Amino acid sequence: MAYKYGKFIAKHKVIIFIIATLLLIPSLFGMLNTKTNYDILTYLPSDIETMQGEAILSDEFKMGGFAYVVVEDTTSKNILKLEEEIRNIDGIGKVLSGADVIGTEIPLEMVPETIKNKLYSDDSTIIVITFEEGSSTDLTTQAVEKLKEVVGNSKLAGITPMLMDTRELSDSEVPIYVIVAVLICLIILQIALDSYVVPILLLLNIGYAVLYNMGTNIFLGSISYITKAISAVLQLGVTMDFAIFLYHSYMAEKQKRDDNDESMAKAISKTISAVFGSSFTTIAGFIALCGMELTLGKDIGIVMAKGVLFGFIAAISVLPTMILICDKLIEKTKHKIILPKFSGWKNFSMKHYKIIIVIFLLILPFSIWGQAHTSVYYNLNKSLPDTLDSVVANKEVAEKFNIVSPELVIVNKDVPSYKLSEMIDRIKELDGVEWVLGYDEFASQIPEEMISEDLTSTFMNDKYKIIIINSQYEIATDELNDQIAEVNLIIKEYDENAILAGEGALTNDLITIADHDFNVVNIISIAVIFVIMLVTLQSIGLPILLILVIESAIFINMAIPYYTGTVIPFVSSIVIGTIQLGATIDYAILITTKYKYGRIEGQDKKEAIEKALDTSISSIIVSSLCFFGATLGVGILSNIDLISSMCMMMARGAIISAVVVITCLPAFLLAFDKIICKTTKGMSNCK
Repeated sequence: MAYKYGKFIAKHKVIIFIIATLLLIPSLFGMLNTKTNYDILTYLPSDIETMQGEAILSDEFKMGGFAYVVVEDTTSKNILKLEEEIRNIDGIGKVLSGADVIGTEIPLEMVPETIKNKLYSDDSTIIVITFEEGSSTDLTTQAVEKLKEVVGNSKLAGITPMLMDTRELSDSEVPIYVIVAVLICLIILQIALDSYVVPILLLLNIGYAVLYNMGTNIFLGSISYITKAISAVLQLGVTMDFAIFLYHSYMAEKQKRDDNDESMAKAISKTISAVFGSSFTTIAGFIALCGMELTLGKDIGIVMAKGVLFGFIAAISVLPTMILICDKLIEKTKHKIILPKFSGWKNFSMKHYKIIIVIFLLILPFSIWGQAHTSVYYNLNKSLPDTLDSVVANKEVAEKFNIVSPELVIVNKDVPSYKLSEMIDRIKELDGVEWVLGYDEFASQIPEEMISEDLTSTFMNDKYKIIIINSQYEIATDELNDQIAEVNLIIKEYDENAILAGEGALTNDLITIADHDFNVVNIISIAVIFVIMLVTLQSIGLPILLILVIESAIFINMAIPYYTGTVIPFVSSIVIGTIQLGATIDYAILITTKYKYGRIEGQDKKEAIEKALDTSISSIIVSSLCFFGATLGVGILSNIDLISSMCMMMARGAIISAVVVITCLPAFLLAFDKIICKTTKGMSNCK
């Protein structure tokens, strides 16, 4: 069947290439029309209490997002005029400031200190703005862009403007990531292959696959900015070996016959049988991310699983047509392969396998300990450069107005005022609570008829009342999370359906869910890949050995931040292990499969492993270098630490996996050959 498919591709190469090229048009349309989500907190499960609170704020109070404008002017008349301009922007919910509280009739000196201190500081005041929809919708995005024009040089703070700055920064960097990744891989392939033209064809082929993948994302509705930033380079790094294998197979078949179409048909047939299993394993690794409760994992998992699938399809359909069409040009541009054979590495692994196992066993405990104690951060503000406008503005708001992590308590309107006052007093007594503000505090100090409708509707409607809590503790700290737990206990006493919402509460849930996801995803990925290898290798011992080797490489990679004192973003801690396992298990499968067939054919264990290494080391090194090169550029260039950290760890993981597989796997195969033979189908008679 595979051979017939190969014959069909070779025979109709021109028409297939034309169709493949025409398919880029709808792919480009799909890519350009796929929305990007820049708010990671929206990937929290919709059924948790804090997300339900966010829905109430958005639907009932037009508080889908927040922003703060720091105005260097305390004249109520001017502030009210600016507010009116802001209100006229589509997507703006409410606009509030001290001017709405005191109007133009009451002098600033007469405002009660408890209120004035919250609204004014050092000849500046703050305007609080809410958005009708969530922070990442098109309407809110357009509103923030217009808002920046209206407020001019005034600083714009808050999570919503920060997300917009993240969008601008990320979108400006993504094209650079791709260009750098392509250039690095081009250099690596020129060194590793025997033609100046072939590397260009391989990269062009993957470019087709990337566009197909990005275009079909339109059916997902939207993807995260993290997925958008890393998917192209990750797909390039992970699927390049499919294309290289096809090319090598074709060149080997050409040595046997003069008919190029027949050679390609044979090459396609061999590629399908050899690459299908490894591509399926890689896809399974990415699909394991869909087991995350934080649906960001599903976002990355589905996109990357599609990417591997498109990479495989392109390698056995698009690339063969390119190679056949350009065959004469390939022959004319042949050159000597610069990449060495690494025979010294092979000899070292074979000769010193006992020492290698001892060193492996000595390093392993330190790796396990290090990866288990690597510090992570959940405050997404820390992943952005300090010079970003919104980050600078957030710091000023925190310093001048002590607005660090405001939370909102949503309670039933029927809760009596005296009960709310009692509840507020108890919350005020908690450590770290800067102030607590409800409608009654304004009403008790300022004549009710002078309080604006915007202010009134901010704090209550016909269903709910809102109380604002401002904490001096930063987002995602243990102190704030403990405080959130205490606040939740208090508010539930007065209203069992009360909800604590806000960035701090959402991040607290994010921490809990992320810790759970880390364990679940690792277990799922290992279990799924183990089952696949159990079936494909028809062995019990080999899958255990292979996963042990790759997991040890993952432990080493994840432990490095601990020993270097580096704090990594929480997303990296969850997904890196699964990505590294799925993307680099192929290295181990390649050596193991060749070793297994060699033993079955009657070779002794040393001969089987030597031949497996001879025919595998170069392929593994080229594949790992492409993976390394594709992700390294992003890691170095990205100004968003969330993306930079992930890509640096992926780049490092590719090299570590290659080194561990080439060095340690042969040692284990030699040491446990007897057990492997007894637990592997077809190897029971091996001697």
